[in-house]
Amino acid sequence: MRTPRLRLIAGLLLTPLLAGCFSSSGENSSSDSPGSGEGGRLRVALAFPPAQNYSPYGQDAFSLSRLGVAEGLTRLDANGTAVPALAESWSSEEGGKSWVFTLRDAKFQDGTDVTAKAVASALTHAAEAEPAPPAISGAKLTAEAVGDGQVKVTTATADPVLPLRLTNPSLSVFSAKAYGKDGKVNPVGTATGPFELTKITGDTAATLDRYDDYWGGRAQASGIDVEFVADGTARANALRTEDVDIAESIPVAQVASLDKGTIHEVNTARNSSLYLNTQEGVFTDAGLRAAAREAIDTSAVAKGVYDGYAEKAKGLFGPALTWASGKRTEPTGRAKATDPKGKSITIATYDDRPELPETAQVLQQQLQKAGFKVKLEVRTYARLESDLLAKKFDAVVSTRNMMLDTGDPVTVLASDYTCDGSYNLSFLCDKNVDKLVADAQAESDPGKRQDAAMKAEAAILGTDAVVPLAHLKAVVGIATSVKGAVLDPYERQLVGTGTRR
Repeated sequence: MRTPRLRLIAGLLLTPLLAGCFSSSGENSSSDSPGSGEGGRLRVALAFPPAQNYSPYGQDAFSLSRLGVAEGLTRLDANGTAVPALAESWSSEEGGKSWVFTLRDAKFQDGTDVTAKAVASALTHAAEAEPAPPAISGAKLTAEAVGDGQVKVTTATADPVLPLRLTNPSLSVFSAKAYGKDGKVNPVGTATGPFELTKITGDTAATLDRYDDYWGGRAQASGIDVEFVADGTARANALRTEDVDIAESIPVAQVASLDKGTIHEVNTARNSSLYLNTQEGVFTDAGLRAAAREAIDTSAVAKGVYDGYAEKAKGLFGPALTWASGKRTEPTGRAKATDPKGKSITIATYDDRPELPETAQVLQQQLQKAGFKVKLEVRTYARLESDLLAKKFDAVVSTRNMMLDTGDPVTVLASDYTCDGSYNLSFLCDKNVDKLVADAQAESDPGKRQDAAMKAEAAILGTDAVVPLAHLKAVVGIATSVKGAVLDPYERQLVGTGTRR
């Protein structure tokens, strides 16, 4: 039975670029114009435009989550623990190979009920997606309805962190009509969150209206008008000129030009790193990877590029994860550095996060000094992703929230650094690393799982496939008129039911 229920001058020159972007809201928002106080619409500038037409099976899923559109059976709390969302409780069976989730009373935004059959179908679609969402890659997940109010989720082997996996926004649940015969998912009006996606304007804008029948209570804002603004200076200017209420990823170069009351920072589990292509090109040579690592002064990135909004990287897991520092071991088995002898490399990065091109320039200078010839390739992430995954560059400067996929330290290692990993930017395939990650995946005790993750971290760093550069803080711009915005170290939430202006 279910219970009822880049700097200031340049920035100023760019101000006109966003003038008027937020001056009008969506079709259904004429009565809730900006400035109407509590219940008014929020104007939000996000950094990353949709790269896959809002598919929940890629990075676009996190935009749907951050805007309060989509949700799954579980969600992460501030401590990284799985807590109820569409499921109000759960229990394991068969030693953790199967889990039964009891659903709460809820409705999809199209008015249909959230049933066990609908949830099982949604999870099955996710499991059959190509490629599978990183959180369940290799898990061989199946889902079936058990009566009207329960869903049984089974994996090929015992999975002690399945409730954590299901917190991933890529495993959000949508109504039956969202799923097309071509495998595509349409999130417009088919999710379960407090805000309903009602209109999409290409990859530049979106309109969301409050979903009044949300199981968690009626949101205080009547809707959200979203602009996707890749230029960080333009996002900061939009906040400065009051054309936007919330702007994510404020460039550190713009912080000093904004009112102190609008700047909010939070430690995150996100790193900036240099990923070296271990399968094609110059860095198939472990000695040259070692030479690149030795050439890099990471303090120049943390201090020079991030201006105090980052710390020099100590590994893959940074200070936001307080358990990591006491468990870290030194990498072993590293190759001896060899002379680059003028070998040419191309480093790719994206400018949606404005510090990354500057980071790439710093690395270019350091690597050139060490004897490499270095070319930079800078695009937006949407234009870069397919080439990154197709091994077209020698290296990439990117950022990664190590807890983003599941809140479990092991899952991201499996996704990013194993032979079958679905987001392996280094294309690392090392038998020892795979074994240590597999050993960590088998641990059910949280402390032992963390210990095993740190052993795997040491092995990964020993390959020099990745050079961690800095542990980052998130800098979010929030107008002083806004209350209740969500500062999430896992970067999955930004707007909630209590967010208002």
